[in-house]
Amino acid sequence: MTEIPSAVAAPLRQQFARLTRVFLTGLLAILPILVTIAVILWLVQLAEALFGGMLDVLLPDPLYLPGMGLVVGVVLVFLVGLSLQGVFMNQLLHWFETVLNRIPLVKTVYGAVRDLTGMLGSNGERRFSQVVMVRLPDMPMRLVGFVTIEDLQSVGLACDDDEVAVYLPMSYQIGGYTLLLPRRCLTPLDMGFEDAMRFVITAGLSRPGAEEGGNGRRG
Repeated sequence: MTEIPSAVAAPLRQQFARLTRVFLTGLLAILPILVTIAVILWLVQLAEALFGGMLDVLLPDPLYLPGMGLVVGVVLVFLVGLSLQGVFMNQLLHWFETVLNRIPLVKTVYGAVRDLTGMLGSNGERRFSQVVMVRLPDMPMRLVGFVTIEDLQSVGLACDDDEVAVYLPMSYQIGGYTLLLPRRCLTPLDMGFEDAMRFVITAGLSRPGAEEGGNGRRG
């Protein structure tokens, strides 16, 4: 087998490395967009398959048009949001949650999904009372956390008066740790809940002001 001369092989390797870097740059730029579009399309297809299938059974063939299931799903979600503004629907939802919480396996799944959506939704900031910097004793590191419970005795935990519950999320995955720490280990941060959560979840790659400044640095 004829060997490629080193004078030719070196430029080929450099060109291949350059093409690889260009490809990875393009892939990293377009991948978040593709994933977002894929999730949106999956939700659209799910709504169309669920509600469209129901309409296809209820309506005659000439009256059913593709896309009606998605429209019904959007309208239904909007109506549920409006109805929850009233006392009766809130009581009905509370009763339904009570029933689900009595079913052994269902209550675990439902509780986890409800807490996750509540954390990521508009009421997530109300669940976390404060964004803090955590400094563990005798450890040369700091962590960004969220105070979840100010009074531990109210939930049946016998702790010192100055201890609070702090949630420490993990980067790039759903999970984290809840620590019971004295307040002297915490330093309040002037950072919003969404900015702090994005900073921790993305391992610091998403920083406050990144959209305005381009690279997240403040001058």
